Amino acid sequence: MAVNFSGEMVRREIIQRCEEGCNVDEVSKRYEAVTGGTPTNMSRELDRLWEELVQLTPRRDFPFNEPSDLDEIRRTRPEGPRETGCTLSDEELYDKTYGAWLGRCAGCLLGKPVEGWPKDKIEGYLRLAGRYPLDNYFPLITPLPEGFKLHPNYREAMLGNIEWMPRDDDMDYTILGLHILEEHGTDFTTEDVAGEWLTHLPYRMVYTAERVTYRNLVNGLTPPGAASHRNPYREWIGAQIRADIWGYVTPGMPELGAEYAYRDASLSHVKNGIYGEMFVSAMLSAVFATDDLVEIIETGLSEIPESSRLSEAVRDVMNWHEECSDWQEAWDRVMEKYGDYHPVHTINNAAIVILGLLYGGGDFERSISLSVMGGHDTDCNGATTGSIVGAILGADALSGKWIDPMNDRVKSIVVGFTDSRISDLAKRTCSIREKIEKHS
Repeated sequence: MAVNFSGEMVRREIIQRCEEGCNVDEVSKRYEAVTGGTPTNMSRELDRLWEELVQLTPRRDFPFNEPSDLDEIRRTRPEGPRETGCTLSDEELYDKTYGAWLGRCAGCLLGKPVEGWPKDKIEGYLRLAGRYPLDNYFPLITPLPEGFKLHPNYREAMLGNIEWMPRDDDMDYTILGLHILEEHGTDFTTEDVAGEWLTHLPYRMVYTAERVTYRNLVNGLTPPGAASHRNPYREWIGAQIRADIWGYVTPGMPELGAEYAYRDASLSHVKNGIYGEMFVSAMLSAVFATDDLVEIIETGLSEIPESSRLSEAVRDVMNWHEECSDWQEAWDRVMEKYGDYHPVHTINNAAIVILGLLYGGGDFERSISLSVMGGHDTDCNGATTGSIVGAILGADALSGKWIDPMNDRVKSIVVGFTDSRISDLAKRTCSIREKIEKHS
């Protein structure tokens, strides 16, 4: 008998609880027995297994401490700058903010056609096209070779076909975050974020943890319970891709940027799912005060628990960068240690982003190309990397090869933002920042 949707959810929950340090051996055996037979009461048995999984606690020898409460997160984080200061002029702030928006769009656009592809498949496609290593948007091979199925909306993201940044959830959430700040101000709550989801995002255009949380909200659950109820995706990348706007509006204030990120992330995620958003937001806050990549990454790490799997993964990549001259050797190490995580998980994709940043060395083209060639959630990783490096360099320094095809336009399914000027979104971001500085 094929495993139905409920059975698949339980299977993913077993994996999630194992990754959180719980002993799932007994539940796994019973799951196999239930789904391998033809019981008439399968749904009831799966419900029972799920409830048992909820009650599990991490093993005593589990080496990580991973709270989901903001106060506990702060108690377990390492020392950090909290505020780094920002001495940029209004013109410089706008240039960096616009650069971040453009960089996020370009990096997302680059990775969009091959979203979910593994590294070797991406390399194979590029070699067939005679374009390896990647140095521009993906070319379209016609007819498509067998085995290379591109993203359903690939055509509008292929070299020569681009007219704007097409709709993508990586951009939807950045735009929605801006709207949340405009609508609710700097004192916005997680409940405010929930309300904005329900009024500004179509249910079928959100995915994994966000879709489960949306369902939970409609069914009457509220934060923080809406994040964890029957949500086996709660440490996946969905919150990390929502991080950028909080960093854009808090230049030189990584602690505040991470706090805003926490309010957003805790709606749908826990533990490392939350940390991913806080980490990226704090890095982006730091970008407005320094262009030193190691300092930027360290600032991000200073806002999440030191003894967390995400922190360990980031530090591993930093160490491997010191040891490996070739990015592919470092990528091999990432996969050897973190390759068992789902391709849409926070931890392995964050590692690929850090790999792209460090081996890209501040070069926009190399940074986003490496983050995309690393595979997995390519549009997300390209977007995050492009956002950070775009902010470091500023809009004026970005090559027209990457920026001009978008014609300063981004499409979105966020209500009220169907077709926006990227430059206008950057200006509105700067206006929010001015209000935050006055409020501080």
